[in-house]
Amino acid sequence: QVQLVESGGQLVQAGDSLRLSCAASGRTFTNYAMAWFRQAPGKEREFVASISWSGTTNYADSAKGRFTISRDNAPNTVYLQMNSLKPDDTAVYYCAARINPPYSFPTREKAYYPYWGQGTQVTVSS
Repeated sequence: QVQLVESGGQLVQAGDSLRLSCAASGRTFTNYAMAWFRQAPGKEREFVASISWSGTTNYADSAKGRFTISRDNAPNTVYLQMNSLKPDDTAVYYCAARINPPYSFPTREKAYYPYWGQGTQVTVSS
């Protein structure tokens, strides 16, 4: 019903900026909550940022002050602007979405989002 495709991941150096994109398709003119998660090798998949249909945002502590999540509601596309990248930001970044969410505030729980993309690799060298 919903397909998510991430793009923008690449190899960058510490201090660089990068913008990830996630395009949602399969449904149109619906209310989406969208989020970014990341997973480094040997670590748990962790929350990065999320955004509601109306634009309310939620950030992990590691992302605050450096990352910005934004979206276009038509078409349904979410972005993650990453500035001042660090080697610790190296991970596969996943886009996630929920249709017609019950809450206006976008949560940071993985189970809240039933639709996921396949991920895009971000590598930050020192």
